[in-house]
This record gives sequence, C-alpha cells and structure tokens, in this order.
Amino acid sequence: MCSATLAALACAPFSRAGTPSAEKKITLAFFADIHGQLEEHPEMYWAGGKDEIVAAGGVARIAKLMREIRAANPEGTITLDLGDTIQGSGHVAMSEGVTMVDPINALKLDYWLPGNWEVIFGKKVLLDISKKLTAPAVVANMRDENTQQRLFKPYVIHHAAGLKVALIGFTDPDVPRRQPPSFSKGIHYEETDILQPLVDEAKKEGQADLVILMTHIGLPKAIALAETLKGVDVILSADTHERTEEAVIRGSTWVVEAGAFGSHLGKLDIVVQDGQITRRDWDLIELRASQYGEDAAVKELVEKSLAPYRDNLNRVIGRTQSPLFRYAPVETPADAVLADALRAAGGTEIALSNGFRFAYPIPVGDITENDLWNYYPINSRLKTGRVSGTQLHQFFERELENVFSKNTKRLFGGWVPRTSGLTFKFHAGRPEGRRISDMRINGQPVQADRLYTLTSCEREGDLESTVCRMRDVMDVKVLDVDAHLAVRHYLKEHSPVTMGQPGRVVSLDISPTVRSQFIN
Repeated sequence: MCSATLAALACAPFSRAGTPSAEKKITLAFFADIHGQLEEHPEMYWAGGKDEIVAAGGVARIAKLMREIRAANPEGTITLDLGDTIQGSGHVAMSEGVTMVDPINALKLDYWLPGNWEVIFGKKVLLDISKKLTAPAVVANMRDENTQQRLFKPYVIHHAAGLKVALIGFTDPDVPRRQPPSFSKGIHYEETDILQPLVDEAKKEGQADLVILMTHIGLPKAIALAETLKGVDVILSADTHERTEEAVIRGSTWVVEAGAFGSHLGKLDIVVQDGQITRRDWDLIELRASQYGEDAAVKELVEKSLAPYRDNLNRVIGRTQSPLFRYAPVETPADAVLADALRAAGGTEIALSNGFRFAYPIPVGDITENDLWNYYPINSRLKTGRVSGTQLHQFFERELENVFSKNTKRLFGGWVPRTSGLTFKFHAGRPEGRRISDMRINGQPVQADRLYTLTSCEREGDLESTVCRMRDVMDVKVLDVDAHLAVRHYLKEHSPVTMGQPGRVVSLDISPTVRSQFIN
C-alpha cells in the first residue's frame, strides 16, 4: 500500500522491469511583494489569535536561507521573486528602483515576475531595471502597446534534477485601471485566456515534466485559475500578501502564497517518480531574526545601497503610543491616522485614503520619515471636492464588491478604502448593493441628496472630476499640500498618537481581527 501527503496523490507506477525509478526532487524557494524592503524590520506574526511584533526579514536573511536550501538540493532548487520589488519604500522611490538592483542580484535568483507596481516609474524604467537584474523577467501578458511584441519571455523551460520544469509568468491585467493610468502608458496587458494555450505549448513543444504558473494576481484569482486551467501542477501566488500556512488544493493543482516585505520565504518540495508526482511538501517560513541568521556580505551590500538615504529617512516626524499596522482588509490603525491627516489638511467633512496593503508595522515609539514613505510611497497632492450621499453609498458598495465578491472576476485592486469622518456597517457576504447599512458622517445619518466635502489624493492620469477612484466629483480643487506634508503636520500637532481598532467601517459577518481577504 502506498501513502499520500496532504492530498490524495496517485502512487508512482512501477517500471516495466518491476522496480521504480529513482525519485527526483524539485525545490521552489520564493518570496514576493518585498516592496522595497531590503533590511531587517519589525514584523507582525499571529498564531492562536495572538499578535506579536518582532525583528524579521531582510535580503541578507533571505540570502543565507536560500543558500542553505540550494545546498540541500543543489541540482533541483529554483529560486524566484514574484514581484512588487521596486516600489514601497523611500529609498526605492528616491532612486527609481536602483537601490534594489545589487542586493537582489546578490540573491542569485533564477527568475523574476514583474508585479503590478513594477510600472510605478513608467515603462522605460521597468525595462531598464529588468536589464540590470540578473534574473530574467518571465511574464506572458505584457506587450508593447505599439508593436504588440511581448516585453519579456512568456515562459521558460528550466532543467533541474533531471526534469524539465516549465515556469510561466502572469501579472495583473488590471494595472492600467488599478494604478494611476500614466504609470503603465505604452504597455498592453492580456487577460487569462492566453494561459491554457501556453500551458499546452509548454507540455507539448517544451516536453515539460512539471508546469509551474507564477502569478501576481492575488490568491482568490490564483485559486480560480487552479479550478479552470488543465495541466498546471503548482500556482505560485502573489499580490494579496496572503500567508498560506497550508497549500490550497484544487484537483491536482496546489496554490501557495508567501506573505510580503521579505518577512517570509516560501519553500515547496515536489518529488517526481516515473513521471508522477508522489509527494509535495509546503513550508511557509517566518524569517524571524531570532531563528535565522544573515549573510554578512549581502548585509554589507544593503548598507552600501541605503547609505545615501539614511539621514533623510531616519528623521523623526512623530510618535505613537500604540502599534500602527496595516494588516486587515477592512480598516487598520495606521490607515485611520493617515485618513485623519488628509481630512485635517483638506478641512473637509470626510477623507478617504486608499486601501493599500504594503508596509510593515510601526511599534510603539518614534515615527520616522522612512515609516511615512513605507505607508505612502506615492506622494501626490491632495484633492478636495463635493459628493452626494448617493455617490458615497454607491462608491463603497462597489469597493466592497472589489474586495469581497464571490465572483473572482470582479475582485479588483487592494483593500477597502479607509475613512475619516465617515462610518458605516456592512455584510461582506451579501451581494453588491445590499451590503451597507447605517452610513453616517460625523455621527449623522447620510442623506442621499446632500453634498458633502471630501479630501483624498490626486492620481496622475485620472480625470479632473475623479477623486480616489470616485467619479463625477463636483467643485474639485487640487491643493498645494501633498499627502506627506499633510501627515507631517498632523503628527506634529497630535503626537503621540494613540489608535486602537478604529471602528469606522465595521463588518457584521467577519471579525475585525481577520487578516485575510480570502474569506469565501
């Protein structure tokens, strides 16, 4: 009798001679959504309902562990970066990605998948950075808008442990709508219908023994692909920063995601015997400083890369008496502070801040310029205007659908926009148009036909009448104040800040401590 692990895997057939061939093991070691975080930082881990903030992460720690993983399986290890690499911190914004190049190259990665934020500095910078990175970019659905030529290889056949491993890359096709439109100017994104032909081609023409799909579309959408695509053995997921402690299994396809900020490393072992997968073992590794050491040479390289930015980014701009973090799809303490700062700067009744996912926690103590850049890596000017109660209700119904839709094709962007001055309750499990109840502005019920003043951020390339993806806003004004200046002024006046669970946008069917968007 043969055994299976985690899933009901078929037993390996015997050869004609009656004895099985030798096992061949592939090890996939990867990280994703590092968001410009090169060095050790505070990280929040949770288990058994308890949160703790400890020192973790950094590419020097990734480098040391990856070296050990390669040593354990030198012929079968494949190392990957699944994107959102050159965005999300002050130094990476100030250098337009250059600070990441040498430290990431020191990891000696095999391949790289550009994420949705890789276009933040435009098409030219993306292509320039991709040439500087030693790991080839692999992504099937990015084309030059004029020539329709693919910008990168759609897939590669990687030889490892005597096997042919197809690695196909696919990034978020919603980028032109999800990010400010100017970011991706000149790039055409294709949809998921291109994937099955590529899988078939890799298996037929490439004679692939294994097919690995590298995706940067979020865990729910990656799972949906696992339910529809044929012939894919593993889908590596990124974008939603999910920490899949156990693999999500759909038929014969495994889906895994490995957190963010360089605080985790994903390790998936796949054992093949006589052409059949006989075992798969998934390990989501928490890169705690107390458990994993750092590579001294890579740490020195990181320090050299960051040295020109230290004095600026280490400047203290405020203090907090409670931890500020961004680890929930509905609302977070950090975003409540940011939204309050925007409302104070705009002098309006309400303010909205985007539902970004990036940034590690800020512990009790000083808030620095570096923290500000981590939470607001896109520094845009503020916009004010007037919107009706009906517009607000419709906007948030649509945004909740973007986050919690049971139809994965309707999932879009980040998390629920954060609010100041505006509160409401909702049911995540209900359909669009029936989720929201008890919407209030400064404690008073929202009136459908009344106009309310609003502050949010300008998005380059949007229509003048669009504010924070809200369309048809009236009396729009672009202020001289940018988001960073608004936060600095707010912290100067209100430090030390104290922010527990904000209680502004409250779900009636999911807990405020839920850390995942994947609740279906």
